[in-house]
Amino acid sequence: MNGETRKRDAFVASFLPPKIPRLWCPLLTHYRENGDIDYERMSAHLRFVLPHVKGYLIPGSTGDGWELDDRETLEVVDFALRRSREHEMYLLLGVLRTDLESMNRVLENMIGALHGVSRTGDIGESLQKSHVCGFTICPPKGKNLSQEEIWSALSEIMKRGLPTALYQLPQVTENEVAPETFERLVAVHPNLVFCKDSSGHDRIALSSVKKGGVYLVRGAEGDYARWLKDTGGPYDGFLLSTANCFPSLLLKVINAIEAGDISSAEKISGKISGAVRQVFSLVQPLPHGNAFTNANKAFDHYMALGAAAAKKPGPVLHAKVRLPESVLSAAGDILKRYDLMPRKGYLE
Repeated sequence: MNGETRKRDAFVASFLPPKIPRLWCPLLTHYRENGDIDYERMSAHLRFVLPHVKGYLIPGSTGDGWELDDRETLEVVDFALRRSREHEMYLLLGVLRTDLESMNRVLENMIGALHGVSRTGDIGESLQKSHVCGFTICPPKGKNLSQEEIWSALSEIMKRGLPTALYQLPQVTENEVAPETFERLVAVHPNLVFCKDSSGHDRIALSSVKKGGVYLVRGAEGDYARWLKDTGGPYDGFLLSTANCFPSLLLKVINAIEAGDISSAEKISGKISGAVRQVFSLVQPLPHGNAFTNANKAFDHYMALGAAAAKKPGPVLHAKVRLPESVLSAAGDILKRYDLMPRKGYLE
């Protein structure tokens, strides 16, 4: 084990349990019809997910992290911090902004919230009391940004010394951190402890650059059984939007892989992958929200209300509009086709 890995392992041990959760969820943000965040509904949803998922990114892209304003972001963070102190769960806080100035502002706000909930001015103590494993950042937005500019912006945040998770999301940022840039960040910043890649390209994970012990999680959906290191893949775990809707099945995939039952893992993986592919295609034309959010809100509608959800008003998006009835009806058909319709919803 080299020096940078030892430093990182020591840093990780300060904020994470000995066994890092292999399944993480970017929890959905639910809304009332007037656009207010519905914390009662979020609490019910969290109770559904929590028995199977111990790690959370809040707010992530699926939780409208890019759409929430600063006030809403702090509200969701406060919700997460209070729940993490009540339950056995660990948090990555999503600093999802498209420019460095906004990232620094939101980060400062989150640190203030941490101190407020933990009632201490010491950041390390605040993080540990609230089970916060790190702050999740993306490169600034811009398709013409050079790797040097990306390195500089990310390094500016990381030099604070806070536990940090790098989020590869070119669907929003219009750029990617090159493997060589990642390796440079790893070498300089031992507080870089996580890397989530939702690009679908997996360039960092598949590259030969030194990872330095950074915990790699895949965010792209589908074919789950082949991506973990246990089966020769490049990833330590998953951070999946679909953990909002299929938490028990995704955990079964991981457990089957760990037990060497690859056949069972592939069977469950294939079922989820087929349904997810179809619903993601279904929501692509929608003018509001993003595909991660809309697909999972469509499925979560049925997870919460069961088959009767088809006759209920659709979930509200951040834009204060409901998911179209046509999308919800088709999502219900997809769940039935793949035998994924719950017998009873978690709100029933």
